[in-house]
Amino acid sequence: MSKKEIGAEEFAHVVAKGMQEMKAQQIEILDLRKVKNAVTDFFVICTATSDTQLDSIVDSIEKEVKETAGEKAFATEGTGSQGWALLDYINVVAHVFLPKKREFYALEELWGDAKVFKLPTE
Repeated sequence: MSKKEIGAEEFAHVVAKGMQEMKAQQIEILDLRKVKNAVTDFFVICTATSDTQLDSIVDSIEKEVKETAGEKAFATEGTGSQGWALLDYINVVAHVFLPKKREFYALEELWGDAKVFKLPTE
């Protein structure tokens, strides 16, 4: 299968698809391209309901990105047992949280100037 070069916005949607595959909740894409001092172009954020689901979402994101764009994360941090995980693809950063950790970090508030896209979940 040939991999294709994709832009950051499309890449963010590939990450979101990986989240949707594992039934992640409250999926949001934050467009940070016009936000001063932003560390990346997009954050893709979701909520998992358990440690196991969190780890499964991370695996699904990695698989979807590898299959679609042939990319591996530049860095990963966290696990389900920590209540959060981060996958850094440079222009797109995926954040997977358990509910209390998502509330604690409140990235949507921290980056309040970002344009937010809420994606449908089942």
